[in-house]
Amino acid sequence: MSMISRYLAYVKQIVIIFVWGIKVMQRDRVEAILHLLRAAYPGARSRLNFRNPFELLVAAILSAQTTDDQVNKVTGELFRRYPTPEVLAAADPEEVAACIKSLGLYRTKAAHLVAACRTLVREYGGRVPDKLEDLLRLPGVGRKVANVVLSNAFGRDVIAVDTHVFRVANRLGLARAGDVRETERQLMAALPPGSRGEAHHLLIYHGREVCRARNPRCRDCTLRSYCREAGGLPE
Repeated sequence: MSMISRYLAYVKQIVIIFVWGIKVMQRDRVEAILHLLRAAYPGARSRLNFRNPFELLVAAILSAQTTDDQVNKVTGELFRRYPTPEVLAAADPEEVAACIKSLGLYRTKAAHLVAACRTLVREYGGRVPDKLEDLLRLPGVGRKVANVVLSNAFGRDVIAVDTHVFRVANRLGLARAGDVRETERQLMAALPPGSRGEAHHLLIYHGREVCRARNPRCRDCTLRSYCREAGGLPE
């Protein structure tokens, strides 16, 4: 082996060790963030009230631009009137709208609910599908709603990215993305397998309680040393 070949092999080994070291540091950093979040929000889970995949799908569709508490105020009566996809599929959208009138975009959401249930009945035998591509075919269902259903109703190891998850993840450097889809991709790569559904809830809780869009409570944040916004992470 020539001197140049030995030198190139040596450089390659150094690069491999360097990259491995960075990956280990990133993994340890993610684990530390999750540990602190778990300590701050033990038992973090979905705040939406539901008993089955159908009810979660409905609640998740209603949650767009609306708080979970507001959704919970209407779903009790909504589920009493329309307990199955078959019943909701046969409903008059205007009557459904009247039942959820306190929510924003209630007419659009009512139309989506009825149309989504008609698709469930027609194409899935009245069952909520457990595959992303099938959920995305339902009116009113985007990636966030689909991943909420997959994670919370079917136990899939995916992360739903809403406004809180997007904001907190990018402030903490768990992702460096300008849009929700890329943030989801980066989080799926960064988070340890088996932790993604839990991380969704932890990041939401932190976004609501501390890492707010306006006037974040950085002084009260146990994660400030990991955060660009608080000056703990270089740009």
